[in-house]
Amino acid sequence: MSYHIVIPARMASERLPGKPLARIGTSTLVERVWLRAKASAASSVVIATDSEEVLAVAKAFGADALLTSKKHPSGSDRIAECADLKGWSDAELIVNLQGDEPLMPAACLDQVAGLLATHPDAAVASLYDRFADEAEAGDPNAVKVVTDRDGRALYFSRSRIPYARGAAGAVTWRRHIGLYAYRAGALRAFTRTPPTPLEQAEKLEQLRFLESGRTIVMAQASEAIPAGVDTPEDLARIRRLLAAAD
Repeated sequence: MSYHIVIPARMASERLPGKPLARIGTSTLVERVWLRAKASAASSVVIATDSEEVLAVAKAFGADALLTSKKHPSGSDRIAECADLKGWSDAELIVNLQGDEPLMPAACLDQVAGLLATHPDAAVASLYDRFADEAEAGDPNAVKVVTDRDGRALYFSRSRIPYARGAAGAVTWRRHIGLYAYRAGALRAFTRTPPTPLEQAEKLEQLRFLESGRTIVMAQASEAIPAGVDTPEDLARIRRLLAAAD
């Protein structure tokens, strides 16, 4: 199996501006993420950024990095531009590793790429895990997914799905993890498709794939995937964890 990892890294995070260049020990956040990607079996790892500063830093630590448009509404659009700049065919497999996931297990990167490779009918692959408790499943910031018996996604929601009417103990809620593998052609088609009604209602772009009739295949993550960095508090937590590991 051959696949590429693209790490979208933009500077204009609302909750943590300048996030890619935040310091974690002697490294930047984006370098930490890149190191996780390099530990995988990916054929190539590319950082796609909208910032000349991030581009320079990435090249300084040895990364393959590309400057992309500042106008992209999402990381998916940035990755599609990267695929075009690299000249990748529609059949190429691309894993989207968010630029704020410095603790991503390399095994999960290989897993999600392998999942897509073994499902030729699917456009996208992604992973899920189980919630620690029912209260956590009620958090609208934690996205839930339901699948059919073959692992194909039926729906994603910020609401608690399925709704357990009566015997709640019979329901296992699945937490969607925002790690994706795409076929490049499906990703290009996605960026040419306007946002869809369910996507706009839930603010979940993966619903655009489902509403467009494309298949997303899912599996439980082979390893626990720790939370990424969205806020200054998250950054402080990651600094403590990695300082202990270093």
